[in-house]
Amino acid sequence: MKNFEISVLDLAPVKQDKTIHDTFQDSLSLANHTENLNYKRFWLAEHHNMESIASSATSVLIGFIANGTKKIRVGSGGIMLPNHSSLVIAEQFGTLESLFPGRIDLGLGRAPGTDGLTAQALGRNPAIINQQFPRQILELQKYFSKENSDALVRAIPGEGLDIPLYILGSSTDSAFLAAELGLPYAFAGHFAPEQMEMAFNIYREHFEPSKQLAQPYILACVNGIAAETSEEAHKISTTLFQAFINIVRNDRKPFAPPVDDMDEIWSPMEKAMVLQKLRYTFIGNQTEIEEKLKNFQEKFNVDELIINSHIYDHQKRLESYEIIRKAKDSLFKA
Repeated sequence: MKNFEISVLDLAPVKQDKTIHDTFQDSLSLANHTENLNYKRFWLAEHHNMESIASSATSVLIGFIANGTKKIRVGSGGIMLPNHSSLVIAEQFGTLESLFPGRIDLGLGRAPGTDGLTAQALGRNPAIINQQFPRQILELQKYFSKENSDALVRAIPGEGLDIPLYILGSSTDSAFLAAELGLPYAFAGHFAPEQMEMAFNIYREHFEPSKQLAQPYILACVNGIAAETSEEAHKISTTLFQAFINIVRNDRKPFAPPVDDMDEIWSPMEKAMVLQKLRYTFIGNQTEIEEKLKNFQEKFNVDELIINSHIYDHQKRLESYEIIRKAKDSLFKA
């Protein structure tokens, strides 16, 4: 079994009876905690028009987290590129990289990160997304290149900076694109597990080396909820289950505290839908998490695992990431 890095995906979750200011302070606390635990990177994801997620101004929040930490890589998981001008993103991340040299990642996705009406408000044209997204990635690479210094349109700051790009996907489409461009590929297994195995196979089979990457590099995002006991882990996981029920019901309210019995909340059909979407959710004590990490890695052989953890109590969320770190390390003891 190949060793792998572990990282963090934080959606800046907004909790019931908490302010968005509280959310951002919790995100910074989590970043400091996971930095001390030697997690590799801390990513934030662009979402819009959701009471439960506060990371809409993703670049601004990346700057806040990077400024409050020392060594952990900070970036986007991801920026939904067709929502933006390529030049503006190049300038924003050029600014971030200039402020925090060698620590900024730019993960890129093509989804809107929201509902259809809000996507329209963001100025997206769904008819051209599949052509626009690859073109915008090439534009970013051009803006970041030293060779663009003679161009009429330049990214200042941004030009000549080494800002690694990552392609995000939740289906097989972006696997082909990441392989063709020779870029690292991150899959959203925490909410869209159905095509993950096929996407990894496509990426590996079609990968073309590039200036950024000589061989395939795969990141898989999963949900991780760990506690001292299995019973406690399953109890606190009900916040995640409720969040997904809200998605099914198109209810965007803030995250709820855990409950004793999910069967009082979801119908049998809703339960089946949620458990299917959360297939790669590792819940348990340290021993159970270690076994689930082992089984996952033996199946998928990834280079990096990104852990998303929706836990209502902030201290328990910190403890969960600590237990997951211990579980991962115990797999590869000398």
